[in-house]
This record gives sequence, structure tokens and C-alpha cells, in this order.
Amino acid sequence: MKKTLEEHADRFSDIASDYDDSQDSEEYRACVSLVVHYADPSEDDTVLDLGTGTGAIALALAPDAKRVVGRDISEGMLEQARTKAAEVGIENVEFGEGRFRDPNVDDAEDIDIVVSNFAMHHLSDEEKREAIEVIADLEPERFVLGDVMFFGEPNPDEPFYSPEVDDPSTVGYLADALTDAGFVLTAVEAVHEQVGVLVAERVPPVDE
Repeated sequence: MKKTLEEHADRFSDIASDYDDSQDSEEYRACVSLVVHYADPSEDDTVLDLGTGTGAIALALAPDAKRVVGRDISEGMLEQARTKAAEVGIENVEFGEGRFRDPNVDDAEDIDIVVSNFAMHHLSDEEKREAIEVIADLEPERFVLGDVMFFGEPNPDEPFYSPEVDDPSTVGYLADALTDAGFVLTAVEAVHEQVGVLVAERVPPVDE
């Protein structure tokens, strides 16, 4: 991670009120659409949205899910998410502080689906692997990750990411981390040579 959690939290809190307006790229919109599509919750599913930001994914999934839990490190972003939920009358969402390696979820709560969009790329490779292991320990049926990731060698003159604060991984590294954590990769969507969506399903133990 190129900045501390506190530095990232402060940076996103500072831009929270303008964040939605700034996310107007075709690639970002495509990732949002694909993550929502592949998450596909039922009325019995509880969804955990890590790096929820201002709640775009969480609020899109809430009408079809039993419950959505949004977690982020930035209180400013969470305030925006809560305001948006109240404005549209969505009550089956809960936003609070949490992070990839410590999602702050009740141990007794069954998480059926985990999603994340444009957030994990702030972690280093090793931190991503640790985060994926934590997610696997929640035993979700499905994990849908939309993010900045490298399908090939990135053009240093045209990076989709900000090298000073972002630390994207290759698709191969993410696939290996998911597989090592007990997931099976069921879909890979390349939105851009530096942006994509990975869908991973949990492999149940033999005795299940």
C-alpha cells in the first residue's frame, strides 16, 4: 500500500461530496454494471460491499437482496452513502467502517455474496492476497471484483491508474490468489487493458 489507511481515508473524505460526479468514465460505469450483473443477489441473500464508497453498488443491489452491508475506511464517503440511501428510501442497507482485511462483520452473520468495485487496487499484492483470504473465510457463495488490473503490460504514458496512490495487480496474480483461497474463477471480463471484473465462486468442502 503506497499510503497508510488513514491517508487514504482522509483523501477520500476530502473528495466525497464530488466523488460521484468525478466517476464518469466509460470504464468505471461498465465495471459498476458488470459487478451488479454478476452479483445477482436473491431476496434471501446478504451482500457485503467492501470499499463501498458512496454506496453506488450497495444501493443498486439492495432492491433485490435481503440485506446489504457496506464497508469503507472513509467516514466522508460513508456519510454520502447514508444520505443517498435515505433520499431514495432504501432501508435494507447498513453502512459502517470496515476494511478488506478487517471487514467489521458480525461473526454470526451469514454473508452470501461479497462485491467490491474500484477499491482493492490500493492494496499491495501481498495485502490483496491477505484480503482475499479474509473474504474466503466469510464463506460467501460468490465474490465479484471490479477493479484496476493489468491484462497486459500497461502503457506507462497512459496509465488508467494513479501510480502515486494506486498499486494494481495483474489478472494472473489475482486469479492465483483467488484459487489459492479456495475459489474457482468463473468469469473474467476485460473492460479495458487495465480494468476488469473477476467472478469467483466458493468451492464447498467435500462433506457439504
